[in-house]
Amino acid sequence: MEIMDEKSVLVTGGCGFIGFHLSQRLCDLGYRVTGLDNINDYYDVNLKRSRLELLKSRALYKFEQIDLTDKSKLDTLFSENKFQYVVNLAAQAGVRYSLTNPHAYLESNLHGFLNILEACRHNKVAHLVYASSSSVYGANKKMPFSVHSNVDHPISLYAASKKSNELMAHTYSALFGLPTTGLRFFTVYGPWGRPDMALFLFTKAILEGKPIDVFNHGKMKRDFTYVDDIVESISRLVPRPAKPNDQWDGRVPDPGTSFAPYRIFNIGNSQPVELMEFIRVIEAKLQKKAVLNFLPLQQGDVPETFADVSDLIAEVDFKPETPIEVGVGKFIDWYLSYYKSSK
Repeated sequence: MEIMDEKSVLVTGGCGFIGFHLSQRLCDLGYRVTGLDNINDYYDVNLKRSRLELLKSRALYKFEQIDLTDKSKLDTLFSENKFQYVVNLAAQAGVRYSLTNPHAYLESNLHGFLNILEACRHNKVAHLVYASSSSVYGANKKMPFSVHSNVDHPISLYAASKKSNELMAHTYSALFGLPTTGLRFFTVYGPWGRPDMALFLFTKAILEGKPIDVFNHGKMKRDFTYVDDIVESISRLVPRPAKPNDQWDGRVPDPGTSFAPYRIFNIGNSQPVELMEFIRVIEAKLQKKAVLNFLPLQQGDVPETFADVSDLIAEVDFKPETPIEVGVGKFIDWYLSYYKSSK
């Protein structure tokens, strides 16, 4: 895949977990990367700043501290840079947080995303790639989850906001010919991960001898996907703008494609892992047993996720498949180094 030096890309949420890794990868591929982040305090700001310090050491990287809801600053950024590609990863994350802080999701995930769409439209961006989530599958039970299935039954406001992003993107693809690609991520994990995610929480608690909360009494399955596989998938999709599906039929509409330049892809490992097995892998790496606190299924959570990635493979000839033993091991090595912890 040839990457031209003149190509510039904006990565929103650039100090976030995925944004940090993606920005490094895109710089490696020769892109000129502008990272955008508001560096909010949803989780440890020091972790975000540590990521940013590493990114700033790269010659092809520059950073702008802007909130997506600040339309004026965002418009100025776009007009001054003329980005060829935009990867929108900035969002208010977290299913459980959406139960108690719903307004944060509408402001960031809807208002902010609208500003991105408008900026892309008016500045002739060649391709907008944006983060959706496996959460949009909601009450769906048919496994594996397919982008060609209906996803009209979300069970959290976070999921609803991500489904809304897909609908908004389609509207701009249809009205203005803006190529948009939505990515449904499945339980991303790895070094520099978010402190509110299971792997981080479990590792910290086990090292400190504190109990870990095991929801649905451990009867959960997650399609854990290593961050490098996510990043490789995104980097291959960025220079491949979505195209209309010539076979699309409004009488039997395919949710994953369109008559407009619009696509949806799952990015997952396609190997669901039982939560108890995931915990066993962490215990083995740490050489320490977890204290388990079994709890019922939480509101907004689904018992199982499982990605059908056949469309992704067909499009970019890549399949995420890092084993959890490898990915968990790399996360814990990073965690012990970063926090200078000892077993």
